[in-house]
Amino acid sequence: MPASQPRSRARDRNNVLNRAEFLSLNQPLKGNQESRSSGRKQSGQAGAAGAQNSNPKEWRQSQQLPEEDCMQLNPSFKGIAFNSLLAIDICMSKRLGVCANRASSWGGARSMINLLGITGHGIPWIAGTLICLVKSSTLAGQEVLMNLLLALLLDIMIVAGLQKLAKRKGPYDINPGLLDYLTMDTYAFPAGHASRAAMLSKFFLNHLVLAIPLRILLVLWALCVGFSRVMIGRHHITDVLSGFVFGYLQFRLVELIWMSSNTCQMLISIW
Repeated sequence: MPASQPRSRARDRNNVLNRAEFLSLNQPLKGNQESRSSGRKQSGQAGAAGAQNSNPKEWRQSQQLPEEDCMQLNPSFKGIAFNSLLAIDICMSKRLGVCANRASSWGGARSMINLLGITGHGIPWIAGTLICLVKSSTLAGQEVLMNLLLALLLDIMIVAGLQKLAKRKGPYDINPGLLDYLTMDTYAFPAGHASRAAMLSKFFLNHLVLAIPLRILLVLWALCVGFSRVMIGRHHITDVLSGFVFGYLQFRLVELIWMSSNTCQMLISIW
């Protein structure tokens, strides 16, 4: 009898622990769990189907990720190289903008740098060319001056058109001046002063008889005009370099459409 009592007690204990109310404390019943999960799935599918049937356009938009959350996993090598060069250009241009404002490291020289930039502006050059054309009395001088006027007008129109297409802003938020608005030089790419300086220097080197020191000064003037636009924070380095390239191409274009002396005399007589 004493040995049979512990056995009966252990059997009773096992029977008690195997009851459903005690099993629910340790692990959920399989039947209840499956029924709950299937109910949730059915309710979720019914809700999604209802939302899709009610407004399928909104449901599709909700399924799409916003653009800022999407990641380009395989960017092209050209894209990486272009973005890297662009970042270097912006960084270097900001570092070289030492006269961008009065608080800059060379802020005291801003007026002098602006004066240097005015020497490459289109309005003074057009006005000076017209005055020299009125004063000129030789056919050769009038021919050169008329083609120079044509080159200046072409430069303004070409640069203004390219800037309207690119619409690139400068490294610093600097408002254009009155002369810039008159020549439509309101954006950064390409640099109008740099293209004009390169075109004028090449024009004078080809059509004027100058001594070697004057030729060197002319080239240095063009380089200084272009670099001054970076110093005042108006243009990037690539804007100035592209301006030099476009200035040379404009000179080549003027050489191709060069007006003869008879054509210049006809235009002068009409004027």
